[in-house]
Amino acid sequence: MGSTALEKVRSEALNLSEAERAELAYNLVVSLDGPLDSDVEKAWDAEILRRLSEIDSGTANLIDRKEFRRRMRARMNRP
Repeated sequence: MGSTALEKVRSEALNLSEAERAELAYNLVVSLDGPLDSDVEKAWDAEILRRLSEIDSGTANLIDRKEFRRRMRARMNRP
């Protein structure tokens, strides 16, 4: 795409509503990812259901946001 065409698309995109720009941005990023792997999608769905089941049954070990942030900061500061 030549720079003139790119500038035209960019200009038109910036005139879209926020919701339309968000949808366009999502579609552009998804287009760079390659084909979906249905096995991965199924595995994530199963994992989400498993975790929700643990929460519902009371067997999940939940932490509050403050503890989560502390743990993430500690991980990010590891050498």
